[in-house]
Amino acid sequence: MPRTGWSPSTVPYGADQTVYLVIDRFKNGTVYRETEIERTDLETIISDFMTGQFNDPVRVVAFNTLEHWADDVSKDVAQQIQTRCDIAGEPVPEHIQDFVDTYAGPTRQLSLRL
Repeated sequence: MPRTGWSPSTVPYGADQTVYLVIDRFKNGTVYRETEIERTDLETIISDFMTGQFNDPVRVVAFNTLEHWADDVSKDVAQQIQTRCDIAGEPVPEHIQDFVDTYAGPTRQLSLRL
């Protein structure tokens, strides 16, 4: 029998897990995008960026409820996207170019093989 005043735990499965949320902009305003808890890891977020799953991403926030921290990781995500595109020899997809330029900068130093 459920207890009165009980609410489900807000700690993600696996407890010590870092969760990434994307703040996305729409014509009606800015929102945290809803997603399944299983899709909040860094690799999935980057994949979703690359495949155009967000309308106009503004920021990425990471948090870990067990370790009691939260941080804006937009720069890290943008740099990771830029690095992956550089390694693949492809331009950053147009739909996330503004996000990457804002956080990673439009100019970057590339290492060249000699």
